[in-house]
Amino acid sequence: MKNNRAFATLISVFFFWGFVAASNDILIPVFKENLNLEQWQSQMISFAFYVAYTVGSILYFGLSKAFGGDILNRIGYKNGIALGLVISAVGTILFYPAAELSSFPLMITGLFIVGLGFSLQQTAANPLVISIGDPSQGSQRLSMAGGINNFGTTIGPLIVSFAIFGAVAGSAKVDSLDAVKIPYLILGAAFLIVAIIFKFSSLPNRIDTTSETEDHSNSDVIDDALLNTKSPSISIGTTKKSAIAFPQLWMGMIAIFLYVGVEVSTASNLPEFMRVHLGTATEDIAPYVSLFWASLMIGRWTGAVGAFNMSDGFKGILRFLMPYIAFGVFLAANQIANHDTSGLYLYAFVIVVLIAADYFSQGNPARQLLLFSVLGIIALVIGMLADGMVSVYAFISVGLFCSTLWPCIFTLAIAGLGKHTNQGSGFLIMMIMGGGFISLLQGIVADDAILGIQYSYIVGVMCFAYLAFYGWKASSILRKQGITYEVKQGGH
Repeated sequence: MKNNRAFATLISVFFFWGFVAASNDILIPVFKENLNLEQWQSQMISFAFYVAYTVGSILYFGLSKAFGGDILNRIGYKNGIALGLVISAVGTILFYPAAELSSFPLMITGLFIVGLGFSLQQTAANPLVISIGDPSQGSQRLSMAGGINNFGTTIGPLIVSFAIFGAVAGSAKVDSLDAVKIPYLILGAAFLIVAIIFKFSSLPNRIDTTSETEDHSNSDVIDDALLNTKSPSISIGTTKKSAIAFPQLWMGMIAIFLYVGVEVSTASNLPEFMRVHLGTATEDIAPYVSLFWASLMIGRWTGAVGAFNMSDGFKGILRFLMPYIAFGVFLAANQIANHDTSGLYLYAFVIVVLIAADYFSQGNPARQLLLFSVLGIIALVIGMLADGMVSVYAFISVGLFCSTLWPCIFTLAIAGLGKHTNQGSGFLIMMIMGGGFISLLQGIVADDAILGIQYSYIVGVMCFAYLAFYGWKASSILRKQGITYEVKQGGH
């Protein structure tokens, strides 16, 4: 892979996104217990975090309009990421007075500001990941970055739990919110340190988009930086005044909304399903929820193999080994946390389905999106019709099939946008709010008077149905624009 050092710096922010997002689950019971919150009030922690992405994207779009040009094109990509890290650091500082004053509104305000910073970071980082290496491997690099993100989701709760409770198992009781202050001040300091590293890193500050309005015969343009085009001379960028005018983009926005929604809602409803149908105690559910998020890491580490420059034979070996290495990381992390994982070893057989699907997708983002979405539908249907541990494994496996959907959707959605790429990226980040709204929808229909918890997963089936449709439709739309994702012959 080209630009290895720059890429290594870039993916550090992906780790932070996962670390903080998963660690929010530790904050919910802490604040609920100490501030005597209702359950819906405690969920404002997640809601504030996800809505911040949408607000941040709207602010980005509005400020770009107000200043007469795209903000990232003005200040630069790595500068934008550094600024986002500083904004997030400001948010973590608010945790100190929030704990001192036992103020829930101040705490979620701080978390909201952290999310605002993440929104700007994501807007800059995702297209930058796609563009800094081999054009045909953009989605694989996003998978690798996503794998780092999910490493953060795996160890984040363990570290924050240890910092707050003094035990990674999280069994101790917190009698005061003071325990929250120091961990988040340390996190803020880490944000500032990484911001400085980004400022002086070798990352490019610009993505070349000039060819959309200048010389369309130039192959070193944004479209070729994002994907493999058969006909780079075909461009509709000069006829579009906004990213939203591209069908692949606005359909991709819906896809991101539903993808994040089905991912978050499947995990957030799993504890209730296990409590109702298996009688599982709350303290015994953590390893299963952890495995769901680790499943995303398993899938993304597998999908990232294609981003390495190595022989096809060695890639084939790694595609088999990498998911089990990631599974081993999950088992080791939970062993450290003193969780019983003896009932989870059979999941190794479920991972075989992921390996086969990854092989048949051949690194084509449209094909992979279609195939993995169909597998997600099958997993949810099995979970709804079966019972016991079969249902649990089926619902958890949704994490495997969600694992590579973000890079697939993102790659398809911004393909061919040219000078509108940054704007399109911002619109996509805006739709992360689906994580809050789809979870709320499933929670409503999970009421026993409506569908009940098990059949509430029909919401996820409908989400995956659209994602499968988008995988098929986007391929057709892009082909008409001269854009395909066929693997280059002789390339790696």
